[in-house]
Amino acid sequence: MFSEYLQHLIYGYYPYLAGTVFLVGSLLRYDHGQYTWKTGSSQMLSSKNMRLASNVFHIGILVIFFGHLFGMLTPHWVYAPFISAGAKQVVAIVIGGIAGVMVLVGGGMLLYRRFTNPRVKASSSMMDNVILGLIVFQAFLGIISVFFSLGHLDGAMMLTLAGWAQSIVFFSGGAADYMAEVSWIYKIHVFLGLTIILLFPFTRLVHVWSVPFGYVTRRYQIVRKRG
Repeated sequence: MFSEYLQHLIYGYYPYLAGTVFLVGSLLRYDHGQYTWKTGSSQMLSSKNMRLASNVFHIGILVIFFGHLFGMLTPHWVYAPFISAGAKQVVAIVIGGIAGVMVLVGGGMLLYRRFTNPRVKASSSMMDNVILGLIVFQAFLGIISVFFSLGHLDGAMMLTLAGWAQSIVFFSGGAADYMAEVSWIYKIHVFLGLTIILLFPFTRLVHVWSVPFGYVTRRYQIVRKRG
C-alpha cells in the first residue's frame, strides 16, 4: 500500500537523510563558510522587547531539547525502578507544556518583530524567517499534542514514540512500525522536527555549535559588508 510505503519513507528513511545533512552540512559550513557562522544578532538595530523575547525563547528551547534528548533516548528499564511510564508522561506534559508555551510566546514575539520592524526586517534573510516560523509552529504542535497525551496517561504513547527514536538512533531496525498506530498530531510533530534538523546547516542555528568554546578559536566573521 502507498500509505505504508510513505510511512516507511518518512519515519524509516527520512530521519537518516535529515541526520546526514545535519552532520555533513554543519561540518562543511564550518569548514568553508565561517564568515557566515554567526547568530546575526539584530539587537543593535532594535532592542525593544528583544531581551525578554530572546531569553524566554531560548530557555524554552533548551528545556525542550534536553527533555526530548533524555526523555526519548533513555531506555525504559533505566528509569523504571524509580518512576513509572505514566508518571514520567505527566512530568513531560507539565514541563514540556510550560517550555512549549515559552517558545511559542518568545518566538512569536521575535517573529512579529522581524516582520513589523523595518530595520530588523531588512536585515533578516528568508531562511531566518522560515526557520523561526517553523520552530514557533513546532512549539504550537507540541502544545496541541499535550491535549492528546492527556487521553492516555498510562505512558503507552510515550513509550511508543521513545521506541521509534531509539530504533532510529541505535539502528535497531523496524522504526517506522512504531508510528503505524500513532495519532496524526505526533506524526506531523515528528516530521516537522526532522525537517528542522534537515534545514539546520542552512540557517543561523549553526551558531549553537560554537557554544561555549567555538568563539575563541574561530576565524573572523563579516558583520558589515562594504557598500
